Amino acid sequence: MKKVITFGEIMLRLSPPGYLRFSQADSFDVVYGGGESNVAVSLANYGIPVEFVSRIPDNDIGECAVAELRKKNVGTQFIERAGDRLGIYFLEMGAVSRGSKVVYDRAHSAIAEIKPGTIDWEEVFADAQWFHWTGITPAISQSAADVCQEAIQAANDLGITVSTDLNYRKNLWTYGKKSHEVMPDLVAGCDIILGNEEDAEKHFDIHPEGVDVSQGDTIDADAYISVCQQLMERFPRTKKVIVTLRGSLSASHNTWSGVLYDGTKLYKGPDFDITHIVDRVGGGDSFMGGLIYGLIHYGEDVQSALNFAVSASALKHTIFGDANLATVAEVEKLMGGDASGRVSR
Repeated sequence: MKKVITFGEIMLRLSPPGYLRFSQADSFDVVYGGGESNVAVSLANYGIPVEFVSRIPDNDIGECAVAELRKKNVGTQFIERAGDRLGIYFLEMGAVSRGSKVVYDRAHSAIAEIKPGTIDWEEVFADAQWFHWTGITPAISQSAADVCQEAIQAANDLGITVSTDLNYRKNLWTYGKKSHEVMPDLVAGCDIILGNEEDAEKHFDIHPEGVDVSQGDTIDADAYISVCQQLMERFPRTKKVIVTLRGSLSASHNTWSGVLYDGTKLYKGPDFDITHIVDRVGGGDSFMGGLIYGLIHYGEDVQSALNFAVSASALKHTIFGDANLATVAEVEKLMGGDASGRVSR
C-alpha cells in the first residue's frame, strides 16, 4: 500500500492533571501532538503506512517527540533535525460551563524557521498516494507557508491526492499576513477540504445560509450545503468538501456529526450525543484521519467513509491526549450501532 504523507508541527502539550486550573497546578501532564501528527498517528493505528514531515530540534525534548511518533508506528525519516526549540502549548481542561483554555508558547519554534528548498519533496512523495496539511502550518510563519506551498505543488505535479483541514487559529496569524492573504493559493491545490463554518468564514468570508451558528446546540446539516457549494466554486480542483458539525451544549457535553458534499450529493454522517467528554482536543484531526482511511479503504462507498470518520472522532472524545488511539474494530463496532461500552473479555 502506498504511503500517506503529513506535514506540520508537533508540540509539547502541558496540562494540569484532571480538571485543575492553571492556578491550581503544581505539576503538568505531558503529551506530544499537533494537527498533522495527530492525523498521522490515527492512520498508523489503522494500518496505513504514513510519514510525518517536520523540523524538530536535535535535543532531548525533540527526541522525546520523535520517539513518541515512532512508538505509534509513524515514519520519521523525513524529519529535519534542526532549530532551537519545540513548540509548547498549555491546556487547561474545561468542564460543564467552564470552557477549556489554550496558551501557546511556540514563537521561534524549529518549524517556524524552516526554509524553502530544504525538503526534497520528490523523495518524500516517492511511493505516496496522499498528502495532508492543515491551516495551522502556514499560520506559523511565512517560511512555513512557503514550504507548504512547495509540498502542495510537488504533490499536484505527481498526481497525489491533497487534503487540508482549514483549521483557523486566530492567535497564530501574527507574522504580518492574514489568513485570507495566504490560504487561497494553498487551498487551490487541494482535492479534499475539511472544515467548519468558522474556518470558511475566517479564511474566505464564506457563510452558511439559513442557520444561526451562534446558538451552540444541535445543527441542521442541510443548511451547510451552501458552504460546500461556495468552497467548490471558489476552488474548482476540489472534489469533496466535508464539514464537521459540533453542537456545544457544554464543555462536557457535545453533539457531533458531519456532512460530505461531492459536487452532486450531500452525505450525512451519524449523530452522536457525547455526554461525558474526556478530551476533545484533536477531535477534528481524528475525523480527518478517519476520513482519509475511509476514502482509501471503502473507495467509492463515500457514505461508509464518512460514517467511519464521524464514528472515529466520536471515540476520540473518550481518549485522553491529542491523538486518537481507537482501533479499526472499535470504530466499526460503533459504526454498526454498538455504543454500549460493555467490557470486552
